Amino acid sequence: MSATLPPLSAAGRIARLREALAGHGIERAVVSGASSRRWLSGFSGSNGDLVVTGDRVVLVTDGRYVAQAERQIAASGAGVDEVEMATTVVEQRRRVDSLCSGPGRVGFESTVWTHAEWSAHGSLDELVPIDSVLTGLRRRKDAAEVARMTEAARLASLALASARIEAGVTEREIRDELESTMRAHGADGPSYETIVASGPENAAMAHHRPTSRALVEGDTVVIDVGALLDGYHSDMTRTFIVGEPSPEQERWYRVLARAQQAGLEAVRAGVGTRDVDAACRAVLAEEGLADLFSHGTGHGVGLDIHEEPFLGRSTESVLATGDVVTVEPGLYRVGAGGMRIEDLVLVTESGHRSLTDFPKDDPCPPSPPTT
Repeated sequence: MSATLPPLSAAGRIARLREALAGHGIERAVVSGASSRRWLSGFSGSNGDLVVTGDRVVLVTDGRYVAQAERQIAASGAGVDEVEMATTVVEQRRRVDSLCSGPGRVGFESTVWTHAEWSAHGSLDELVPIDSVLTGLRRRKDAAEVARMTEAARLASLALASARIEAGVTEREIRDELESTMRAHGADGPSYETIVASGPENAAMAHHRPTSRALVEGDTVVIDVGALLDGYHSDMTRTFIVGEPSPEQERWYRVLARAQQAGLEAVRAGVGTRDVDAACRAVLAEEGLADLFSHGTGHGVGLDIHEEPFLGRSTESVLATGDVVTVEPGLYRVGAGGMRIEDLVLVTESGHRSLTDFPKDDPCPPSPPTT
């Protein structure tokens, strides 16, 4: 079962949001996105608008979630003044508008509201996107958040260590076993659609969905697995070879492992995200394999599986202490298969601390579990 973890607390987060909004000349804000709403208030329901003004914080939701919201908000220490129930969508929008009424700018999440929702709040004085404000605040993970992501990573590693990765087993069977084992040991579920990609065609697709294809000798098998715990995600990829690797497979794996290590060694506070990406690509370029790396090197992880900062050739962010990011270079070629090695790491002033600990020294599958 999962380890005892420090309690999550949202105390002080609304004060930080108010300070950030004031710096942008924004008097009030509506937070509707599930992850930012949960980070600020502790409420994990699927519907709700958190209205933050200079002197009040009100969550407006529907009857399904009032009791849940009151319990979770009280436990989080968020400092929400009131939970209000709206019986219809129209009533909820009207109440939000009323709470935000008056002159001045109102912040909202432009990546969350649809055009219809934008139009429905037309009575508000001036709507200003605050997506970057919220993602910036959420980037730096506190000790309780890191503890959950570390534990989620441990549960994913435990599941992978017990998986049967051998000829005759199908991709779906491996996926189902991984997800069942994570849940059995305390995870709330998988972080995302678990990837099990095998063979010369499927493994060449970075986000392949598992099928009924059975593994055969000579396959590369890419497994991308993460656990979800208290809303927080982990993310890890390992590549295995069924049977004896070919010379090309051995070379690919050796070079990819070096590239990933170069990326990890580049991670520290103050380093540009594109520089981490460049460190991985430089190793691959030396070996003539750079053209087979078809995606970015990594991304932030937290209440969302993909969040700021992103690590790629065109990204502009700078890593900061408290960021939790992946480093995951890959190689893909249809007809040959694919490989990816991914770790989840906490950025520190001097470097990083890995939250994933599953072995990656060689692509030999874990020993079959004993019965």
